[in-house]
Amino acid sequence: MTKPASSHQTLDQAGEFAESVPHEKLARSRAAQAVLWVLLIAAVLFAPAVLYPVFVMQLLCFALFACAFNLLIGFTGLLSFGHAAFFGGAAYICGHVVKVWGLPPLLGILGGGVFAAALGYVVGSLAIRRQGIYFAMITLALAQIVYFLALQLPFTGGENGLQGIPRGTLFGLDLNSPLPMYYFVAAIFLAGFLIIYRTIHSPFGQVLQAIRENEPRARSLGYNVDRFKLIAFVLSASLAGVAGSTKAIVFQFASLTDAHWQMSGEVILMTLIGGMGTIFGPVVGSVVIITLQHYLADIGSWVQVVIGAIFIVSVLLFRRGIVGELARMLKISSV
Repeated sequence: MTKPASSHQTLDQAGEFAESVPHEKLARSRAAQAVLWVLLIAAVLFAPAVLYPVFVMQLLCFALFACAFNLLIGFTGLLSFGHAAFFGGAAYICGHVVKVWGLPPLLGILGGGVFAAALGYVVGSLAIRRQGIYFAMITLALAQIVYFLALQLPFTGGENGLQGIPRGTLFGLDLNSPLPMYYFVAAIFLAGFLIIYRTIHSPFGQVLQAIRENEPRARSLGYNVDRFKLIAFVLSASLAGVAGSTKAIVFQFASLTDAHWQMSGEVILMTLIGGMGTIFGPVVGSVVIITLQHYLADIGSWVQVVIGAIFIVSVLLFRRGIVGELARMLKISSV
């Protein structure tokens, strides 16, 4: 007859089990992240062998845009309706710097990112004074000002947009050739994605998530919440600007569509469908939306109806997004 375990042994075993569960979940999450990183890098490197390079470059630009937006809404809890201002505004600045000033495309993209960061500082400084829908509406109003300026300023080309942006050369490579241009864009995307990944997993990123979960408690712990929000907003805006600048170089064109409020709606849609608050979700969401827009272009405006129906289904059946639901079913976090 076995001797019953003492209460101390039972408590010790329960404690060990309670500690083992998070460790097991953390181990699964790290393994899943490693697998997803390998798949992402492999897909980026070998996509031109299967798909049209310009199409994949468009995917990468919007994937970076969605990831930058997700850093703000998914990990800080701030909903911006005006992120198109950074995406489109940086595209115009990059195009002007490269076309008129004659600077290399890399400097043009960096210039667009710096402009977006500066604009993000101005917009963020005003918007973070409010919360919720008021924050969102302030960002939308300021973004509409940027759209009006893009329409009226002489160097933007007005309704015709800024056309004929040269791709130029980089380290002796002619970026007018598809493959050199593709791997240039791929390097920018991977660098931007890595910055976002490291930010999320840094102490700074943990504070942002604490603010998202319980802002009053974060304040009570002594954190300067407004400063953290502003830094997150500026970082998100700058990476969105890099994405918009890269898109302008790829298509050699910056248009009002890039700065329109509908672009802000599309990036929200990409993030929600892929999985808000996940690392790889915005990439999946952007692939879904851009692929649908590309392959259903023949049906005209009906493509918006199809995307809207997919969004409704996703909200009803996949409330965490595609990646979020997969992570839930596999009991994995932080993907």
